[in-house]
Amino acid sequence: MNDAPIGIFDSGVGGLTVARAIRAQLPRESFVYIGDTAHSPYGPKPIADVRRYSLEVLDTLVDQGVKMLVIACNTASAAMLRDARERYDVPVIEVIGPAVRRAVSTTRNNRIGVIGTVGTIGSRAYQDMLEVNERLSVFTAACPRFVEFVEAGITGTEEVLAVAEAYLAPLRDAGVDTLVLGCTHYPFLRGAISYVMGDGVALVSSDDETAGDVYRQLVRGDLLAPADAVATAVYEATGESTEEFTALANRLMGREVRDVQHVQTGVITLPDLTELAEAGISNQKDFHD
Repeated sequence: MNDAPIGIFDSGVGGLTVARAIRAQLPRESFVYIGDTAHSPYGPKPIADVRRYSLEVLDTLVDQGVKMLVIACNTASAAMLRDARERYDVPVIEVIGPAVRRAVSTTRNNRIGVIGTVGTIGSRAYQDMLEVNERLSVFTAACPRFVEFVEAGITGTEEVLAVAEAYLAPLRDAGVDTLVLGCTHYPFLRGAISYVMGDGVALVSSDDETAGDVYRQLVRGDLLAPADAVATAVYEATGESTEEFTALANRLMGREVRDVQHVQTGVITLPDLTELAEAGISNQKDFHD
């Protein structure tokens, strides 16, 4: 079991920042990364759909024999963390709690900003965890176009800066001294975000903090890879065009991702088959054609 890989998933390329941090802190650990590019972005989708897509991906990782699951997606963490921890026998790590703990320990004036997808901000996952501390004032903003920029490989243009200014100005004006990047895509836009917020605002992302949680859980569960382990990294994507995922991942990560395999998640349920039959698709050959 200790030789088994860690399973990591995100809706697209954003979770690669978490995978990179895990590899940096735990160089002997192997991992399997799935980007659910067939359904990305998760942010604007209904929570029920995000939950279903996420559990299908996690089921696939468990079927591949992983020893731990890392939900490297804030929207998915908000949508189905409790379901995942009840569903699987392996440890499940998410990205919201680690970032919250770091933000609380970082702030000096108790004014914390949180940016994320529409789904993450709407779920109030960050707000509820932070507002347990009555001393804190929490300010939030949904930044849906940030994921679109990153998934398109656009990180340093004037358009990115203008959109960042529009999204972030209210948080800057609110006087926050700590800003949580509540989406694993957002670190790729750190330059623009930092420029708009100013030097006095600390940016908190979940990658390094989540990797620390992974380390602690592996130690507690006696799951660390042996000293002579040779780490492997497998990258998979649910979308048909793995070439696009590979090209974008290499552009953002410095050519760390050399090969991406296509993986299909989920199963066709009985109602789906009924709908196919009503549409005139009468057998498996017709479906696959």
